[in-house]
Amino acid sequence: MQDPSELISFETDTPPARMQASVLVVALEGFIDAGQTQKLLADHLLRTHESTVVASFDIDQVLDYRGRRPAMTFDRDRWTSYADPSLLLHRVTDGQGVPFLLLTGPEPDYQWARMVEATMLLVKSLGVRLTVSVHGIPMAVPHTRPMGVTAHATDPRLIPDNQVAFGEMVVPGSFTSLLEYRLGEAGRDAIGFSVHVPHYLGQGEYPEAAVSALDRVAAATGLDLGRSELVASAGLNRAEIDRQVAESDEVAAVVHALEEQYDAFVAGSKRRSLLATELRDLPTADEIGAEFEAFLKDVTDDGGPPDTDTGNP
Repeated sequence: MQDPSELISFETDTPPARMQASVLVVALEGFIDAGQTQKLLADHLLRTHESTVVASFDIDQVLDYRGRRPAMTFDRDRWTSYADPSLLLHRVTDGQGVPFLLLTGPEPDYQWARMVEATMLLVKSLGVRLTVSVHGIPMAVPHTRPMGVTAHATDPRLIPDNQVAFGEMVVPGSFTSLLEYRLGEAGRDAIGFSVHVPHYLGQGEYPEAAVSALDRVAAATGLDLGRSELVASAGLNRAEIDRQVAESDEVAAVVHALEEQYDAFVAGSKRRSLLATELRDLPTADEIGAEFEAFLKDVTDDGGPPDTDTGNP
């Protein structure tokens, strides 16, 4: 393996000993992230808290540009802008003045092992004691019920109230999952939260999932993370979703069916979460998607496409 430290460039002259932070939050784009949960969370943290970039990674060595082509702007007869991709480590200050680190940017396509080692070098040199990651996963659940979260960690003591939902399974890997696994092997603490996003809202932005992720991060770390702006955005988004659902009897029927199944399962298991249910009995993503495709077609025929940028059905 090539020297992992060569992937890192410090963007400040401040020595690492003066940039210590006990928490690292990882929010990398590219892996499954229903409702754009990671992006909304990271954008919110950087927009509402003071921050500075302390380090960057050599993106040219780890990104597949042809697989994820950066956007460029062409104006009349020339190129006018380029969305330069970057993989950055931010030092953010919470509401009480406590610093934490936030890793943002595209998930590495190449050199995962080297990138993990480079990230762990930063964890060690900057005094990180807990690494936390979040993302959204699509689930056959209604948006009108409490949002579920699957938690996992390098040590069960980090998630003492966790309700185990699944047995052993093999799933496609991600860089963030590998980082958590390697941190565990090294005896370091790491937690991951997978927020359950309704299938039919997974393609667009769903701020309610980001609120849930923010609350989990705050509870796990003790950080004072402002949530009012994100909560307000989630409220507006929910009102628009409810309006559009109410305009279609077919879509309302699908949501109602999900509600009935959710309520029946929760009542039968006497648990707060749908995680204790027989998930195989729930409608599939294809079944829900077919209903919503029909709805979207009706909306388009009646006067134009829906607002997909807000994540509404």
